[in-house]
Amino acid sequence: MAVRACGLIIYRRLQPAPSARAADSIEYLLLQTSYGTHHWTPPKGHVDPGEDDLQTAFRETQEEAGLQASQLTLVEGYRKELHYPVRGKPKTVVYWLAEVKDCDTEIKLSEEHQAFQWLKLEDACKFAEYEDMQAMLKEVHQFLCSKE
Repeated sequence: MAVRACGLIIYRRLQPAPSARAADSIEYLLLQTSYGTHHWTPPKGHVDPGEDDLQTAFRETQEEAGLQASQLTLVEGYRKELHYPVRGKPKTVVYWLAEVKDCDTEIKLSEEHQAFQWLKLEDACKFAEYEDMQAMLKEVHQFLCSKE
């Protein structure tokens, strides 16, 4: 059976310059792991017994980034599953999309991560090494831009 994990793609909207497109004001939160290859990822983690997937996503976001559910707005209509092997075993990660209500909200990392960055789409894709993560970030960006 596949290992299952859940997380949130967190974004914020900065005040755009008058001449800027609204899409240019969106930044995504990525956390750098303090283990392994120190890869960059949205907050996510394994589902605990008795939890549903969305509860896991919010719990992991609180544990890994210090963001409470009350500080976030879940975006309706976006849910994405990624499937990939980890050490030869299949893994499924389910992501939802959430906006930080206050773009100055402090990020408090757990011991699992050593750094965080708020990144525009292009930079977020450079930091996120995996192709499926890059594709998901681009898809999220298109989704957000289509809602404006």
